[in-house]
Amino acid sequence: MHEKSVELLNKAIADELTAVHQYMYFHFHCDDQGYDLLATLFKRTAIQEMLHVELLAERILFLKNDVEMVTSSAVKKINNVEEMLKMATEMEQESAKDYNQWANECSANADSVSKKLFESLVLDEEGHFSQYDTELNNLKRFGDRYLALQSIERSKIRDTATIAVQ
Repeated sequence: MHEKSVELLNKAIADELTAVHQYMYFHFHCDDQGYDLLATLFKRTAIQEMLHVELLAERILFLKNDVEMVTSSAVKKINNVEEMLKMATEMEQESAKDYNQWANECSANADSVSKKLFESLVLDEEGHFSQYDTELNNLKRFGDRYLALQSIERSKIRDTATIAVQ
């Protein structure tokens, strides 16, 4: 009865899993480079995307179907922070656009619960977009100094922790 909804919910799972993998990849590289603020942002977003997967899967199971745990694409090996942020904003914009469209499709197929789920995901994705867009604007505005400040702050914190232990 809700075949189209299940198809869309599984497509959303694939996109969310791709986002989880991509954001964790970015998290690892930002953390390695000492960019704690960005590393935390990518990690926090990945965790939120995992929660989206859970919500989508619960809906699919309620509809008595199976959850497809595949990604929609492979992780892109990007190590440049500006490129990471550009990709993140594009991913979030695309998700919001898709979820808006899919909410309408679910509505047209008399599935108001899946419609509401997609609408709630749009709100989350727009929030993620806003965070990444702000960081991208900060980077453009302040340049490499913005990243240097994050690395310096990390060094201060680690030095303080080391001194406290001694």
